[in-house]
Amino acid sequence: MITAAEHERENYLNASHGIKSWLLTKDHKRIALLYLHTITFFFFLGGIFATLIRLELLTPKGDLVSADTYAKLFTLHGVIMIFFFLIPSIPATLGNFFLPMMIGAKDLAFPRINLLSWYLLVIGGCFAMYAMLAGGVDTGWTFYVPYSTNYSNTYVIATGLGIFIAGFSSILTGLNFIVTVHRMRAPGMTWFRLPLFVWSNYATALIQVLGTPVIAITLVLLIGERTLHIGIFDPARGGDPVLFQHLFWFYSHPAVYIMVLPAMGIISELVSVFSKKPVFGYKVVAFSSVAIAVLGFLVWGHHMFVSGQSVYAGLVFSFLSYFVAIPSAIKVFNWTATLHKGSISYATPMLYAFGFIGLFTVGGLTGLFVACLGVNVHVHDTYFVIAHFHYIMVGGTLMAYLGGLHYWWPKMSGRMYPEGWAKLSALVIYLGFNLTFFPQFILGYLGMPRRYWTYPDEFQVLHVMSTAGASVLAVGYLMPLIYFMWSLRYGPIAPANPWGATGLEWQTASPPPAHNFDETPIVTTEAYDYAALAAMEEAKVG
Repeated sequence: MITAAEHERENYLNASHGIKSWLLTKDHKRIALLYLHTITFFFFLGGIFATLIRLELLTPKGDLVSADTYAKLFTLHGVIMIFFFLIPSIPATLGNFFLPMMIGAKDLAFPRINLLSWYLLVIGGCFAMYAMLAGGVDTGWTFYVPYSTNYSNTYVIATGLGIFIAGFSSILTGLNFIVTVHRMRAPGMTWFRLPLFVWSNYATALIQVLGTPVIAITLVLLIGERTLHIGIFDPARGGDPVLFQHLFWFYSHPAVYIMVLPAMGIISELVSVFSKKPVFGYKVVAFSSVAIAVLGFLVWGHHMFVSGQSVYAGLVFSFLSYFVAIPSAIKVFNWTATLHKGSISYATPMLYAFGFIGLFTVGGLTGLFVACLGVNVHVHDTYFVIAHFHYIMVGGTLMAYLGGLHYWWPKMSGRMYPEGWAKLSALVIYLGFNLTFFPQFILGYLGMPRRYWTYPDEFQVLHVMSTAGASVLAVGYLMPLIYFMWSLRYGPIAPANPWGATGLEWQTASPPPAHNFDETPIVTTEAYDYAALAAMEEAKVG
């Protein structure tokens, strides 16, 4: 039993006090909390826009907002959720906090650059907020030409600058992770003793460093075209709008894996610790993360099957889009094999892991439909695509993010949360999500285009179901916010290793000291070696 006095010993939370100590901190754990507060704000802001969208679609006629306002709502929802929540959600928060601890390091390789990356995200977010308050942007989050270069008189430049600046935050975070994993592993922490969460963040970092400059350059060209009136993408000025799509999706499809790869790493941790077994096929799962990162750069053309690219290019991209599903399927099969005959605990993080596997599997299977040339032509730019995308991004990334947050919350805060309420929230989110987005598959197959603010009367029942599900989902998302805040003051004091996990992050105090470890740990066992952990516990008791 941990006493209150032991809990109040010096840790990263109370090592120094005052706002200045937080705003100038170089501690990766404090920076992770700064990110956590920032992206939580953007998540609920984006959620407000989603709520207004669903309320508008409750009835067939556009009777809540105007068509222009609706276009701004879905644009700002996409921009904020993708660039300011989903992309930084796991790497910048849980990755920032735990990656150094999981490899036995005292911090990231470049602490000042780590802090700079947070400031860049905030500055980029301020530009996006300015664009929102000044009148919004109505091009859609993809900024397709010629909407973004010629037809739109909204704040495209300010929004583009915000994403451009936030992109450097992503690049610097990826660079920091790569150098840290290469240079700062503890003695004995070989590549094949790394936790799979580290492997997934390492693969993600490769995409961040290699892919993000492409979208940055594309946005600079777009801004230059609007301000200098030169022909790059706009056909009215002699430009090529399809070139914009190639450049945009060359980054934006790998960006899907920036969002979901770290989520897969979390699920590997959760499945292992709550079944008390090593991850089945550890090396295959590790290499599948790298394979996803590499193959993700080769499939951007499946977003452009109806853009006029050649049929032969379409066939190649279709094949590659099927091929990239293989390493994702490997992970799902290996997680299932890990659970087989395991000592499974149905704690809250494990419920989120089950939710991820179910929703991600639906999203992945429907992705095969989108990768098929014939089906894609039928469902392109319909609600089928919206449903598929949200099953991957929200059903996958967000479920894993919440699972990881519940798993590591005792380590981050030093407090436990109410398990009953947490399990209820996981169930509410899962049910609300399916009620929100599954009807959209049917809507899309029946021909309901996305981004329309009115629709035929026969689609109303499915839209009402979707809006009702969004209401349930909103309640589910608010519940963790409430009980996490409650736990900070009233939650039971957490032991150092409440889940009986094997990772190095659980071999230090809760909350951790400012420099993570009093002494540099020496790694002598494989990852997820629960037999060795049990032997150590028996030796301590003896």
